[in-house]
Formats: sequence, C-alpha cells, structure tokens
Amino acid sequence: MAAMKPRMGDGAMEAVKEGRGIIVRIPIDGGGRLVVELNDAEASALGEALREVTA
Repeated sequence: MAAMKPRMGDGAMEAVKEGRGIIVRIPIDGGGRLVVELNDAEASALGEALREVTA
C-alpha cells in the first residue's frame, strides 16, 4: 500500500491563462488548493469585488 502523504496547500496563489480561460489556484487552510476556471468577464468581476472589500 502506498504511503498517504498530506497535500500541502502552502505556496503562492497563481493565475494562469490557458486557452480561453483563466485558471486560478488558491492554497486553502488544511491543505490542498482551490482551483477555479474563469472567463475574462468573471475574472474582471472577481477583481472588482475583491477591490471593494479590501479598500
């Protein structure tokens, strides 16, 4: 049986353009990563929403 290793969520957040979409990988507490695919309009809307809550 293979050893079970915890998935580590540490590391930088990253966003990569792949084809027509934008792939965003966000480290989460408890290990692992949240992976989301967005189109350009969704990425812009997310950026605006984040600016509003951090300003």
